[in-house]
Parts: sequence; structure tokens; C-alpha cells
Amino acid sequence: MNRTLVKQALEDNLLAERIRIQGWIRTRRDAKSFSFLELNDGSCLKNLQVVVDAGLPDYRRLPEATTGAAVAVEGRLVESQGKGQSREVVADSLEIVGVADQTYPLQKKGHTQEYLRTIAHLRPRTNLFGSVFRVRSRLAQAVHRFFLGRDFVLIHSPIITANDCEGAGELFQVTTRGTPASPAGSDRNFFGQPTYLTVSGQLSAEAFACALSNVYTFGPTFRAENSNTSRHANEFWMIEPEMAFCDLAGNMDLAESFVKYLIQDIRTHCPQELELFQRFVDRELASRLDFVLGNPFKRLSYAEAVAILQRSGKNFQFPVEYGVNLQSEHERYLTEEHFRQPVTVHDYPRDSKPFYMRTNDDGRTVAAMDVLVPGIGELVGGSQREEREDVLRSQFERHGLDSQKYRWYLELRRYGTVPHSGFGLGFERLVMFVTGLANIRDVIPFARTPGSAEF
Repeated sequence: MNRTLVKQALEDNLLAERIRIQGWIRTRRDAKSFSFLELNDGSCLKNLQVVVDAGLPDYRRLPEATTGAAVAVEGRLVESQGKGQSREVVADSLEIVGVADQTYPLQKKGHTQEYLRTIAHLRPRTNLFGSVFRVRSRLAQAVHRFFLGRDFVLIHSPIITANDCEGAGELFQVTTRGTPASPAGSDRNFFGQPTYLTVSGQLSAEAFACALSNVYTFGPTFRAENSNTSRHANEFWMIEPEMAFCDLAGNMDLAESFVKYLIQDIRTHCPQELELFQRFVDRELASRLDFVLGNPFKRLSYAEAVAILQRSGKNFQFPVEYGVNLQSEHERYLTEEHFRQPVTVHDYPRDSKPFYMRTNDDGRTVAAMDVLVPGIGELVGGSQREEREDVLRSQFERHGLDSQKYRWYLELRRYGTVPHSGFGLGFERLVMFVTGLANIRDVIPFARTPGSAEF
């Protein structure tokens, strides 16, 4: 007999049917002649109540059906006569698949997010984190639907690379030194040159965009940044589209529509999870999501943004002056207080940006953009890429980079160069925005942060 998901049993027209449910016990309540099991298999937020009569042959094993135990139940799905649920299963058989002893840490009480990080292998069984990771899964699928619906080609960019895309030097080096393949003290590089875990799939995406026009990457990226803030992790996922024959305006159009599409998808398909986040995580979540959906993006230059911030009269923690990077408090002021709509800031000072961004005609700014939303600030960052070989070479010199290491990247500017643009969206930051959770460690299955790679 095929397994029926709890979600199907609660939502589909299965009443009076004989079904088989497998899952984990959340709670058990015993009466004189029967017991109630609350069963959840992770398919949805709600539990399914199972009524187990004392006359069942397997009832003698019921003491083993403690919180956390895995069971398989067969029976009829009927309308519930009790309060709190519309349907329940009247069990014909009960199988204890896997017991959970008295040390099982997830009992029927509240647990802090900090504590649950210490048992990250079990936290998906809680209502909160089960909801978080169902939403994360739904968002990942929505990313692919968005791009495939616009004829983008998915590119699997390398995880091991010899290039530092951002030029910041925060790289994890790949080495076999100290292993049987390469004893301690050996200077041999496995790939013939120093290699690193990638910080971005952008450069690879640019190469493919110059052949396939519209492409995107979606994969893990790594930064060796020794930061323990709630917004930073050393391993995270990035979504990076790249479009040939596309200028900065077209890039902003795509980024803004992408953000709205993803929020609308979760708003439509994850109402139960969003209700839980609204009640227990962030009471302003729904209004903030609707704020982005219901308002157009306001576009302004970086210079205009700085002028507005300087005239605001606000006592910012980080002083504002032309040339400095905008901080989250500045970005949130623009969206939440000044414009009261999502914002896209463009044309940043050249000196504060990476080598690959296209220099504007004024020689002082680059064709870069950031998409800002309330609560978080920057959600998307991107630019038109520098397609002129001579200008790109001068950028390598300005940033102290060896142009020979980027030989293939320069050749793209020599063989049929075209204007092209792209952006990056940190997937975990997106999940934080739509769930209201404030710590990146709570939206990734097993967080990798300084001093912590336990699971």
C-alpha cells in the first residue's frame, strides 16, 4: 500500500479511505480504552491525530510510542469528533518503526533558537524549523521556475577555482598538504597552481552568457571572513543570473521583478508557514512582504541617496559621506522612512567597487546597483560588466591584480564582446527576509561559521 502524506490526508478528499501514514510522534495522550497520537511526517505544519484502540493486537507496544518515535499506521481517515482537528485516522494497525529513548531532547515545551542550533540534526522536527526549511525548498523551486520561464540556461559553475572574483582575498585555499596524497611540508599544488573555494559563480556565468545569452547559476559559495555576526556565514548559496546584450537598466528590471516573484510565490503557496512566522517570529512580517509586493521600486543614484541621508537629520551609528559603503541602517532609512517603498540605488563610486563593474562616462562611478528592502536593506547586488578590454586591463592595474590570471576573462572582451549585466542574490538572506528570522544560522540546514562545523 502506498504511503499517504499527512498533507494529503488533511487537504485532499480522502475521507473514509483506508490509508497508510508514516511519521514521527509529537505527543501521545492515553485514555482508559484508547490513545491519541499526534503524528507529523514533515509534509506540512499540521499534525494528524491517530486514534489507537486498546483492542488492537499491537496496543501492548504503545508505551514505546513516545515523543520522537517513528511509527507506521494503517487505518481509515474519518471526520474528527473532537476539537482542534477536522480529520483523524482510526488505526487498524500500529507499527513501531524506531523508538526514541528518554534522552530525546525535543519535548512538548518551548526551545530557544540558540539551543536548537546545538541539535541542528533534530531541529527540522520542530514546527518552526520544519516550516523554515519547507519555505527554503519552495523558494529554491521558485528560483528555477522564474528563470526557466524566461528561457535562461542553468550553469553549474565550478566550486574550485583559481580566481578571486571579488578581489577581497577572503578565500579558503584548497590543498592536500598533510594528507597521504601530499605529506606535510610538500609544496605541490594538486591542480598545478593555487586554488580556492569559489566566492562567486559570476565569472563563469559571464563566459556562458557570451555564448548562450541568458544564464544563471545557483550554488554554494564560500568566504573566509572571520565574522560571527548574525548576517554572515562562511558557506552560503548564491543565485547569479547573467544576461548578454543587457545594460544596467535591464539588469535592474530583472532584479526587481525577481524579488517580487519570489515573495509572491511564498505568499501564495506557504500560508500556514507564514502565519506561524507572523505569530512567533515577527509580527510585522506580512506587512513587510506586502510592502514590497504593493509598491514600485524607487530608483535613485548613490549620490542622491547620500544627499538624502545627510539631510535626514538622523543620528546614524555610521556617519554618511560620499564614497563610503551604505550600511544597513542607511538602506533601511531610505526604504522604511524616506521613500516608504522598496528602493534600487545605482551608479556607485568606482573606488569602492570590484574590478569587473563597468566604468561610467564620468570616470568616477560604475554601473552598479543594489536592491533594498525594509527590515534587511540590501537584498540584491549587481552591475553592468566592463566589456571593454582596455578599460578592464586598467582596472586590473588599479586593483593590483595579475591580468595573466584572468587571461580567459580578458579574451571574452576580444572575441565578440557585448554589453552584459548580472546580479547576485544571497539565498539565505532571502530566506531570512521571507521568514522574519534574524540569524543566518537559522535558515541554513547546517551553518558553517568561524569555529563551528559540528554537523
